[in-house]
Amino acid sequence: MNVLYEENGEFKIGAVLSDSETSLQVEALHGKRVKIKAANVLLRFPEPATVAFLEQARAAAADIDTDFLWEASGSKEFGFADLAREYYGRAPAAVEATTILLKLHSAPIHFHRKGRGRFAAAPPEILKAALASAERKRQQQAQIDEWVVALERGEMPDALRPMLSELLYEKADRNRPEAKAFSTACEKTGLTPARLVERCGALPSSHDFHRGRFLHEFFPRGTIFHEKHEPQLPADLPLAEVRAFSLDDASTTEIDDAFSLTPLPDGLMRVGIHIAAPALGFAPGSSLDAIARERLSTVYMPGDKITMLPPEVVERFSLDAGDARPALSFYADVDPATGAIRATASQIERVPVAENLRHQDVDALNDAFAADHAVEGIAFAGELRQLFRFAQQLEAGRGRANQTVDRLEYAFRVENDRVTIEPRKRGAPLDKLVAELMILVNRSWGRLLADAGVAAIYRTQPAAGKVRMTTDAGEHAGLGVSHYAWSSSPLRRYVDLVNQWQLIAALANRTAPFARNSAELLAAMRDFEITYAAYGEFQDRMERYWCLRWLLQEEVRQARAEVVREGTVRLADIPLYVRVPSLPALAPGAEVVIEIGEVDLIDSEVRCVYKNPRSEGA
Repeated sequence: MNVLYEENGEFKIGAVLSDSETSLQVEALHGKRVKIKAANVLLRFPEPATVAFLEQARAAAADIDTDFLWEASGSKEFGFADLAREYYGRAPAAVEATTILLKLHSAPIHFHRKGRGRFAAAPPEILKAALASAERKRQQQAQIDEWVVALERGEMPDALRPMLSELLYEKADRNRPEAKAFSTACEKTGLTPARLVERCGALPSSHDFHRGRFLHEFFPRGTIFHEKHEPQLPADLPLAEVRAFSLDDASTTEIDDAFSLTPLPDGLMRVGIHIAAPALGFAPGSSLDAIARERLSTVYMPGDKITMLPPEVVERFSLDAGDARPALSFYADVDPATGAIRATASQIERVPVAENLRHQDVDALNDAFAADHAVEGIAFAGELRQLFRFAQQLEAGRGRANQTVDRLEYAFRVENDRVTIEPRKRGAPLDKLVAELMILVNRSWGRLLADAGVAAIYRTQPAAGKVRMTTDAGEHAGLGVSHYAWSSSPLRRYVDLVNQWQLIAALANRTAPFARNSAELLAAMRDFEITYAAYGEFQDRMERYWCLRWLLQEEVRQARAEVVREGTVRLADIPLYVRVPSLPALAPGAEVVIEIGEVDLIDSEVRCVYKNPRSEGA
């Protein structure tokens, strides 16, 4: 005796070895002996259990018209053997009964399973809807298959172009047919999304690919300010009796800070640190605040930037030369000989800006100040020299004298798709001047807010700990100060803007807009910290990209480098770290020469090979 039984959703046959009321021992077609439940047996028959038996049943089932079988099955539940008897008009042979079972099982749209070996014909209205759905899926799959073939040929179907960004950055809804086709094509070709799009000629440029990934994640609605905003300039602010000047890079358009130096009758000098005051032009909760709150910071990248605030706001509040601009000013009356601060004051006022100095125009002052020489012919050179001396005294007061890090920083300039990478030694006198005055104002205003009991966002660092942002005032051990609250870049950083609103309230003796530990303040701090870090990572990635572009542009074949760690070096002329698998075991700091191979601008990688120690090379 042989049986047809169901096991794990499959129909199998076997010869019965032993039979009981609840189970059977059978020998399957492959020779393995198995135990099956009696309830799983669908048919018993005397014919030999062979592979040909099932093959014959499957072939016969393929020839049966499904619609005819559905019409013949009636509207009531039935067993497959009963329908086989009705279909053949007689008691069916085992292979015929199996044929009907396989046909019923292969047509779930027409026949709904009701139990083991039992079915019911789908009601006409349900069948109609199911068939329509199946046809739509068939047509959709046919379209997907057509798109896949086109992508494999290196052609981008027009239907996929509108959602190219989502496909490229793997953000598309995976249930969409376009996404299914694109994913399938990537799998079949073994290409990444970027490589497949590039192969299809739909990738505008490697630069646009990297920039677009960032914009897709952080600026999904684009970077354009769609509405014009007219911030209200505060009226009746007192005019400061100073001639202020700023010191920035040539590409800076958001001039947040300026300085002034005024001799006093008693021999002291009054140092003025003037910070642009956009917080005077719009309030928390306003439409402009919503823009700044969403962007949280200006985004920097070589050759471009995305400002936190609309251009009309920047233009009204940037400390541009030739006008008196609203500002928060911090004044320190200083003993020039010792750098001791005798008195301080903070004012909300209009500050006349006489000059916007640019680093490129006053760079000669760095060597002169380092040698303690005066310089003629450069605007505000005398004031800058006095401020540099004061900066040295401030640095010493923080316990950080003579701790300048002797390493290079680099300025990237991109014009007409060509990049210039210019080295600049960190800690140059003019850099130190600006840095120390910013530390002074940020620590002083941080202390002012804490003493006034006004909530603020601080940057703190315990000894041997990490820097973090918090609403609790605390020391910044890395800087050597007791309080430190970013307040000096309100045009470019949202945290500084928030702290400026709080400062204005404290100075005007008004209730501050943000209460301590309020949900809005904590959320702004958290979101800023995450977003600011992401913006910084993007800037680093784009600087790496332009370093690779520089290698191609300058046709570099060999480069001097310094070993950083096992298998990794840093190039001498540009801030590029690269892996060199062939690098021998050398101590960090060892100087070598490497050969530059293939540059991959999509994956931002370059193949490098160790050539020899620098002493033997170029």
